[in-house]
Amino acid sequence: MTGFVESFVNTIADSASRAARGSEQRPRARKLLRALKDKKNILVTTHVYPDPDAIASTHAMTYLLRGQLKNATVTQSIKGTSPCGVNAGFAALSNADFAPWDDEKLKEYDAIVLLDVQPNFSTCPLPDGISPTAVIDHHRSRGRRQKLPFSDIRVDVGASASIVFSYLRELKMEITPTLAATLMYAIETDLAGAAGNPGDLDNIALSSLMLVADTRKLYQMRYTALPAEFFVSFAEGINGAVYAGDVLATYLGKVDSPTMPAVVADFLLRFKGVNWVLVAAMQNGRVILSLRTNDARTSAGEMMRKLTRHLGEGGGHRTKAGGSIPIKDGTAGETERLRAILRRRLLKLTGKPRETKFVKLVPPCED
Repeated sequence: MTGFVESFVNTIADSASRAARGSEQRPRARKLLRALKDKKNILVTTHVYPDPDAIASTHAMTYLLRGQLKNATVTQSIKGTSPCGVNAGFAALSNADFAPWDDEKLKEYDAIVLLDVQPNFSTCPLPDGISPTAVIDHHRSRGRRQKLPFSDIRVDVGASASIVFSYLRELKMEITPTLAATLMYAIETDLAGAAGNPGDLDNIALSSLMLVADTRKLYQMRYTALPAEFFVSFAEGINGAVYAGDVLATYLGKVDSPTMPAVVADFLLRFKGVNWVLVAAMQNGRVILSLRTNDARTSAGEMMRKLTRHLGEGGGHRTKAGGSIPIKDGTAGETERLRAILRRRLLKLTGKPRETKFVKLVPPCED
């Protein structure tokens, strides 16, 4: 490494440490370690069906705790993994050794570190009666926060992986090339498309990680092989898409992975002239929703809460959000009625006249 590059790396590292300490009254890495110092059996986990940010922040936190707490056993485990697809390929490339999830073993841990999710979220993997010792997240809280030994929730940061990066820098821990690629890809994907503008810490993390990341591994993560189901969902999403002005909606049918609507929504938001995209799909007895927007005037998270009111639950960030609505029997008629309700609500919430009609994105083929 040349003197210039080494100086540049040190400058970025110092900037990252300053950014990590910049906000007053926010706990940091050493406070987390103090909360865990006497623990012997620690679980590190994240939300069900994790995305790259959840996977990377969990893996990086496990790396941190194993390096700092030599007398503790640190296990990383996630609930609801996908057997194939983008997230599964990313998890494999990150070299994360995730243990199988077992609800019965949760009581055996004397500490649980929860990342990229909070205890009162529907996607939290912990059952009633099991509370985490620490929560690290970048999502806006819902309702009253549970008092915990350690909590670091920063809504001004674009990815939980960026927060864990700041801990590693604060503790001056080496970030290996594979771990750097893992964190970098995770931050990229959470900031991509409709994820919103990166915060200062996200920019510092990306700049620093770029210098040490395994570029070959990063390329593989960005362009991982995809199963046929992925392309089937894309085809259904595009062929079924309808739009009215700057609003677009589509339905994917049944999907194996609950992250598929988000992937399709990010892609469809690139349609010129569209500012709102709602994608729905059926998965495990519920309709799952992803909402994306380019409209800076309205929060996607607030919009999703209004879309799902009295039907299910939802929330998210300013430019992206997710939701879930339970269904009774899953018949075509029931799902179509629900989709019609959601489309009407979306038109109303975006200020469209009641008589506004949707038109197909892809016109029917003529013989």
